[in-house]
Amino acid sequence: MRRLNYFLLLLLVASFIIPGATVQAKGKKGVYRHVVLFGFNEDVSAEQITEVEEAFNKLPEQIDTITNFEFGTNVSPENLNDGLTHCFFVTFKDKAGLEVYLPHPAHKKFVELVKDKLAKVVVVDYIAR
Repeated sequence: MRRLNYFLLLLLVASFIIPGATVQAKGKKGVYRHVVLFGFNEDVSAEQITEVEEAFNKLPEQIDTITNFEFGTNVSPENLNDGLTHCFFVTFKDKAGLEVYLPHPAHKKFVELVKDKLAKVVVVDYIAR
């Protein structure tokens, strides 16, 4: 658990220093970030993982409150990912965007696709500063 907390802290710190990251004036609200980390079950095939990646990648086309989206797989040499291999980074204008996203039929369909394939999932939301 300590490793996971360290990994999440590094992820959040990195989100503040990535070129092009949103910088807000002091006292103003930033964009709403939704960070999703997946670790897949051992029996999930590469094809099934690709299907999940493609399905998540299509959500911004289906849910208009998503203002930005990116994902990648763990490439850290630190070996602190605690079994988590995929990071999906979803941006909304504000929390109201997330509130549209979570119950949206496209998101619910995605959850049904992925839920039995995951050994581990972590979600962190924050307001960018």
